[in-house]
Amino acid sequence: MTAEAAADGAGAGRGAGIDARFGAGRFAPSPSGDLHIGNIRSGLMAYVRARQTGRRFLWRIEDLDRVKTGAAESQLAVFTELGVTADEEPLVQSTRRDHYAAAIDRLDAAGLVYECYCSRKDIAQAASAPHAPPGAYPGTCRNLGDAEREARRGELAEKGRQPALRLRTDNAAHSIHDELLGEVTATVDDLVLRRGDGVFAYNLTVVVDDSASGVDEVLRGDDLASSAPRQAYLAGLLGAARMGWLHVPLVLNSDGRRLAKRDGAVTYQQLRGLGWTVADVFAWMQGSLGFDDAGPRWAGIDDMVDQLDFDRLNAEPTVFVPPAGH
Repeated sequence: MTAEAAADGAGAGRGAGIDARFGAGRFAPSPSGDLHIGNIRSGLMAYVRARQTGRRFLWRIEDLDRVKTGAAESQLAVFTELGVTADEEPLVQSTRRDHYAAAIDRLDAAGLVYECYCSRKDIAQAASAPHAPPGAYPGTCRNLGDAEREARRGELAEKGRQPALRLRTDNAAHSIHDELLGEVTATVDDLVLRRGDGVFAYNLTVVVDDSASGVDEVLRGDDLASSAPRQAYLAGLLGAARMGWLHVPLVLNSDGRRLAKRDGAVTYQQLRGLGWTVADVFAWMQGSLGFDDAGPRWAGIDDMVDQLDFDRLNAEPTVFVPPAGH
């Protein structure tokens, strides 16, 4: 879709069309299966936010890990049926490994990368610094000598493994401003850049791709809010532009846990099979976001663009109870 076509389709209300002076928003699902209603809600909000603020809306396929054949195409088809089309062809992470390697090379040239030989069990059993959050890397491999590194590297090679690569950070607290949550602060530990199995780590790839795509605001679930200071810190080291953040509340199951496919009829395909229409999906979106009083019932994406007010968005999570019949 061209920018002009997207602007024409943005609606005459709050969606003012694309302005080239602005950057982009994005939705970046992992193609590990069908999206559930909570994932879809976040994706729709990302689209609405882009349209309301004049940004391009981009789609990214994060397929470096946990890929199910056909899932990427299915996810795109669902959003197309819901009236959402990206303004550019999807960015596919598996085609961009050289870009992630180049970013690591830049950091390495600055003395900011080191090999890590620890297993998850090693990290879990090691004592962390008193100020570090649970699960933070304790710095075990940070200052090893050359001889010890060579020995540890050889031990891994005998097991058919290779070291992970970590970023040498300042291990200090850093903050970002979130449009909904306010200030979010977290200690930035020596995060993984490339895993021991050779897969480039999430925190690296999202920073590299957001910068390359001109994404200047990230809207996603608030379970990822604590990762934002890490990503902002890494982005600064790589010279990326400052990012805006908007972490939205999750959709939970009736037990108060994050919604999952095991909770019943929660995917778009399952709900359609039970008789839900596109209009039903948007009506649920309206109620779940607290906008039942915002004009008529939402029936499609243009209604959501016109009536969703992020300044009134509730920071509390929503519970989804699957309809009977599944």
